[in-house]
Amino acid sequence: MPAAQNLKKVVIRTKMDKGAELPVYASKGASGADVRAAIEGELTMQPGQYLAVPTGLYMDIPEGYEVQVRPRSGLALKEGVTVLNTPGTVDHDYRGELKVILINFSNKPFVITPGMRIAQLVVAPVLQAEFEEADAVSATARGANGFGSTGLN
Repeated sequence: MPAAQNLKKVVIRTKMDKGAELPVYASKGASGADVRAAIEGELTMQPGQYLAVPTGLYMDIPEGYEVQVRPRSGLALKEGVTVLNTPGTVDHDYRGELKVILINFSNKPFVITPGMRIAQLVVAPVLQAEFEEADAVSATARGANGFGSTGLN
């Protein structure tokens, strides 16, 4: 039996504006569901420009889960367009419209068309930590070395 049939399913009730479409998994094994631009006409992004693209979706995410907004790899590779705050987090208690912050890193204008697949959504469980104040943290061999301290290769 394919592994995708054994995946745990979470129901996310989703209200949609006129013209919006539910997110869809492009394959049985996909982790992310494609989300589309819910716009009436074309939007042109100039090089270096970023904007919040409406999806027309409003989600009722179950407590204990989040929805992560991630780039579509083909859009990034072929067009230089990606999600600016990746991964974006949609908290379970947010009830506003899902908008995707896209940025055009290319050197040419990029046109977003109505219904274009602009990002993918990944549903993930959430753990909340209890942060406690401490006088010190434990020592490790790595210590405070960060930002490339383990090498680039």
